[in-house]
Amino acid sequence: MRKFNIRKVLDGLTAGSSSAAQQQQQHPPGTREPEVQETLQSEHFQLCKTVRHGFPYQPSALAFDPVQKILAVGTQTGALRLFGRPGVECYCQHESGAAVIQLEFLINEGALVSALADDTLHLWNLRQKRPAILHSLKFCRERVTFCHLPFQSKWLYVGTERGNIHIVNVESFTLSGYVIMWNKAIELSSKSHPGPVVHISDNPMDEGKLLIGFESGTVVLWDLKSKKADYRYTYDEAIHSVAWHHEGKQFICSHSDGTLTIWNVRSPAKPVQTITPHGKQLKDGKKPEPCKPILKVEFKTTRSGEPFIILSGGLSYDTVGRRPCLTVMHGKSTAVLEMDYSIVDFLTLCETPYPNDFQEPYAVVVLLEKDLVLIDLAQNGYPIFENPYPLSIHESPVTCCEYFADCPVDLIPALYSVGARQKRQGYSKKEWPINGGNWGLGAQSYPEIIITGHADGSVKFWDASAITLQVLYKLKTSKVFEKSRNKDDRPNTDIVDEDPYAIQIISWCPESRMLCIAGVSAHVIIYRFSKQEVITEVIPMLEVRLLYEINDVESPEGDQAPPLPTPVGGANPQPIPPQSHPSTSSSSSDGLRDNVPCLKVKSSPLKQSPGYQTELVIQLVWVGGEPPQQITSLAINSSYGLVVFGNCNGIAMVDYLQKAVLLNLGTIELYGSSDPYRREPRSPRKSRQPSGAGLCDISEGTVVPEDRCKSPTSAKMSRKLSLPTDLKPDLDIKDNSFSRSRSSSVTSIDKESREAISALHFCETFTRKADSSPSPCLWVGTTLGTVLVIALNLPPGGEQRLLQPVIVSPSGTILRLKGAILRMAFLDTTGCLVPPAYESWREPNVPEEKDEKEKLKKRRPVSVSPSSSQEMSENQYAVICSEKQAKVISLPTQNCAYKQNVTETSFVLRGDIVALSNSICLACFCANGHIMTFSLPSLRPLLDVYYLPLTNMRIARTFCFTNNGQALYLVSPTEIQRLTYSQETCENLQEMLGELFTPVETPEAPNRGFFKGLFGGGAQSLDREELFGEASSGKASRSLAQHLPGPGGIEGVKGAASGVVGELARARLALDERGQKLGDLEERTAAMLSSADSLSKHAHEMMLKYKDKKWYQF
Repeated sequence: MRKFNIRKVLDGLTAGSSSAAQQQQQHPPGTREPEVQETLQSEHFQLCKTVRHGFPYQPSALAFDPVQKILAVGTQTGALRLFGRPGVECYCQHESGAAVIQLEFLINEGALVSALADDTLHLWNLRQKRPAILHSLKFCRERVTFCHLPFQSKWLYVGTERGNIHIVNVESFTLSGYVIMWNKAIELSSKSHPGPVVHISDNPMDEGKLLIGFESGTVVLWDLKSKKADYRYTYDEAIHSVAWHHEGKQFICSHSDGTLTIWNVRSPAKPVQTITPHGKQLKDGKKPEPCKPILKVEFKTTRSGEPFIILSGGLSYDTVGRRPCLTVMHGKSTAVLEMDYSIVDFLTLCETPYPNDFQEPYAVVVLLEKDLVLIDLAQNGYPIFENPYPLSIHESPVTCCEYFADCPVDLIPALYSVGARQKRQGYSKKEWPINGGNWGLGAQSYPEIIITGHADGSVKFWDASAITLQVLYKLKTSKVFEKSRNKDDRPNTDIVDEDPYAIQIISWCPESRMLCIAGVSAHVIIYRFSKQEVITEVIPMLEVRLLYEINDVESPEGDQAPPLPTPVGGANPQPIPPQSHPSTSSSSSDGLRDNVPCLKVKSSPLKQSPGYQTELVIQLVWVGGEPPQQITSLAINSSYGLVVFGNCNGIAMVDYLQKAVLLNLGTIELYGSSDPYRREPRSPRKSRQPSGAGLCDISEGTVVPEDRCKSPTSAKMSRKLSLPTDLKPDLDIKDNSFSRSRSSSVTSIDKESREAISALHFCETFTRKADSSPSPCLWVGTTLGTVLVIALNLPPGGEQRLLQPVIVSPSGTILRLKGAILRMAFLDTTGCLVPPAYESWREPNVPEEKDEKEKLKKRRPVSVSPSSSQEMSENQYAVICSEKQAKVISLPTQNCAYKQNVTETSFVLRGDIVALSNSICLACFCANGHIMTFSLPSLRPLLDVYYLPLTNMRIARTFCFTNNGQALYLVSPTEIQRLTYSQETCENLQEMLGELFTPVETPEAPNRGFFKGLFGGGAQSLDREELFGEASSGKASRSLAQHLPGPGGIEGVKGAASGVVGELARARLALDERGQKLGDLEERTAAMLSSADSLSKHAHEMMLKYKDKKWYQF
């Protein structure tokens, strides 16, 4: 586990003398802000990683403990993932980060050996909840290629690139003096080197005989006692793997030409059988055509039938484009099982851990490049088991995610019930066989939900309660669009190269279950949750034209309802046209594409299953050959029935109940006459020309020039996106920051000219300084650090809400911060969070008309804050977080009550206002890797930890904080890393984690039988201690490998019970360390002795040379 150097900050200090002085200036005598009692202190915070979910990224090795029923997967980045029963998972990391080339369990011992590409071996202790390394051994002169640890043996065979085999004592992690040298193993007459060791195994019936496979095609049966080769088997094709028949009389080899050779142990001259499983047999007895290499073969026997031969690879070369296959040969039948990704490794799961008994295979676990598949060998057709682990996070690349802790309790059951209907059929009927370990004690009882948005337009809901992860429900947002059948059919989607449905932003109201997504093709879809299936005859849709144009006050009025110029009092809603799928003109008079959305909504009826059902599709359209800019912010409010979104051109608000556009303004128009940048829509400077949007006049007497400027961007600007890597904010080298806009065309335009909408928040608060009571409004934050307030005038509830228009008018309130605005929230006088109003969820698809009317009558905003009803006239606090600073503004006075510069040299990537320990705080993650928390409302620093630098944009895109001290991000394309910043969760983590090791009896060894016992048949045992111990084989060369004690030794001791056991363990560890030091001393003494020896030798030679010479001969 990574240790964090936590710099706690003194609670009494405010944000430094400058901000303290500023606070003094902001509160002249008599107008001092009322003090809010804050309960959070720095001791409530501590940062640590909790769990990692998802498929191990870039897997490279696989192992299984057949007694403990634990699966281990190693990766190319040195990670180790262990899986037990569903819900028991563990992640460890080798510090070096070198690739794991092989894993070997000490079966039923609670330990694991890992071999790495940097020629180190590590012994992991799995008997503690967070496994740790007990010993390491670094080979200095040879490269490790293969390891083998026989069942119930403490001696590990290690094969090397040079063709030698060394033997390691697993208990002490030291080398034996016994070495099998390659030149002794192969025939002396052989002139060439046999290549690296690719296989080692002992004869199942005779532990004294070791089978060694060399890459070149030579296999040697080595007698460990007599230290010589019994038999040598040669074949002219390179070997990839070798497997024994359990009786020890035959073995099988897989080769690089796609053949399998079966050998009798006592007949080394030629194989008894050569099989080419996928080769075309030629009629005239010629050798079959060569195939691709068979990378691995396993030979497993059954009591009641034919043996199984299972192999990967070996397909013929003419099967171009065929998917990777696993072949199962059983008797005369051969099954070829196609896989979705290339096979990294596979293992056959057998009933017995003993190699000399009938194996009785029951399943094959196949580790693929991006998946883990388990095949049931006992059922006809070899069905796969349903995988209970959350390994499908990356089914389509993740493009965004949101995290919700402490959700309404009925949400997870509701999502699970609609998700259960989506499950695939045809899985094996059996229970998942990897079922080792025990669950931890779930101390956290609150529901947690993670939502992931994906490149294919799918949205997945996950149950993340109590540090587990399980998929609940999957929504495919692309279902509302026509699929393009060929390349010529998709002229409009060229805002992105591929993945036109990719999800960019998710806005979700857990209480009302309303969901809104913004996609990469400038589309927004609003969903309602229903438990009933419905058929939507016509999908409701709106098209919005969000771009400035030259002299185009009279906008072309098609029946797609473009935004119209409206009187000052606010926009009259445009009713949805009767024809919901307008026949938009695809090109304007000058031949440029115009008024066309990027995607085409389906015109046929849409069957909507229970779950999330489309309420409304909103699309931005092309304007004069310019594709619409991607959406940068999004918000939905179920109580008001409104959705709002913005991009680098402007902002649009839609009433989704009346299906009407309420507001459509360019960002500059939002300012009215108080634009701090004095930007004129008719600026002669190219770079300052705004690409605003909208044709609505602004309130408060602002005059908008009639001459509209066209966007300075060229018609065919580079705005291609290849997801998911490039779906990200654009890096701007200037001022060490980057623009938050997700549009890839923004980079070429001066930052000031393109002011994007970066944050949106619906709330019930004071819109102007003179207000005496709160009212519904929308707060808008931009990338230039401006906050603007739009007042909302809602009609009464019930039927009136559907008939009367919502009146929207900018209020003239403008606030400024440094850096792009990221997040806004509101507190009441007591410092409690005032959440946005919401409407509780009700089933929308109720057939009876009477119920429908009743429902409409009841439709009123739910007031959520307990204090808002009692203290309506009292003040509130607005909390605003930008890329550079945080401010707390007192309302309605709009005075800055508190201010904190979060970072000077970096910028905040994510800021969230979250609940923790019955209080709230602001949590920030900076691009320089720091995670910080601040108290509210006073913005006292409470935690500042260097956690991880921003190494790639995936982290920036997916990092999010939520309530109760939880946070997460995508640590690799396939894995979610969860962490906590709560001291309480860190303390309880040990209890919550599952246990990998559970005490299990080792099965009894197979019975030898009367005759075998009488005539000396059956398995021959070997006293390996006598052979490999120091007494008989001597010491290994010290320069060959270096022993490194692991940190797990000390951790294991700490975990040991106090008293005698603990004392013994500590004494043993001390002895180990002392032994290490004595070893070093012995080494130094030996070196001194040898140098003294050579000195005396030289002296003797000199004496002999000059003994008979006279003095004058010198």
